[in-house]
Amino acid sequence: MSCAVNPVTGRKQASMVSNEALFPQSFAAYQETLKTEKLSSNKVYNDQVLRVGKRIQTAVEEFFKQAGMPNYLEGYEWEYKVIESDKLNAWCMPGGKVAFYTGILPVCQDDNGVAVVMGHEIAHAVANHGAERMSQDNIKNAIAAAGAIALGAGGVSSSSTELILQAYGTGASLGLLTYSRKHESEADEMGLLFMALAGYDPVHAPEFWKRMEAKGKEDGGGSPPEFLSTHPSSGTRIRELNQLMPIAKEVYKTKSPQPYLKSKGK
Repeated sequence: MSCAVNPVTGRKQASMVSNEALFPQSFAAYQETLKTEKLSSNKVYNDQVLRVGKRIQTAVEEFFKQAGMPNYLEGYEWEYKVIESDKLNAWCMPGGKVAFYTGILPVCQDDNGVAVVMGHEIAHAVANHGAERMSQDNIKNAIAAAGAIALGAGGVSSSSTELILQAYGTGASLGLLTYSRKHESEADEMGLLFMALAGYDPVHAPEFWKRMEAKGKEDGGGSPPEFLSTHPSSGTRIRELNQLMPIAKEVYKTKSPQPYLKSKGK
């Protein structure tokens, strides 16, 4: 196991498998998911997700250019799909494979809300959170499969496909693994940066999470106590986003990542 660094926040993280080895598995798993799910025929939703996705994609690419890492996204094959489902979910797999469930789009309300979710989910992929999670000692199957990939095992097995789907948050039927609080907070920070750089006002981020909290209560689920959940509580999440807001607003105002990069000493 080797050590890598999150290229945006600078946090050190475990790294077991390269993008070159992981992306083919990811792309195959994405296509498998699209075969088993019903794709939405709602033109408004499809156009919206594609429109916002392209803007966030451009912002992410611009960030890495200005950060001196123009090749960081090499091998990405961006794709955006909308799945017909009541689930309040969205995700992005390694290499830029994005899916939104129709259930979350009314909570998003508009392009700004979609940008909050899009930036957050793309951040998980860009930060290699799934690969990091696969590298943890307590996920024995993940280590075994990642080792097989690293050793050059040919083809895409059903077991490795399921592992990818689990590690990148795509299928509750597969025993969905959750991101840690650390990963969620980091994706919030990066997502706020990406949406601001894409020209979406970052003040919409806390408002979206307030709506998500209200939706959870409306559906009878409420919010679990923070110590019982891998996700930050809504209050913690909103507080942390507001703490990041001054720099995000500068990024939004200047349409440049430089205020953020300077805050990180880059």
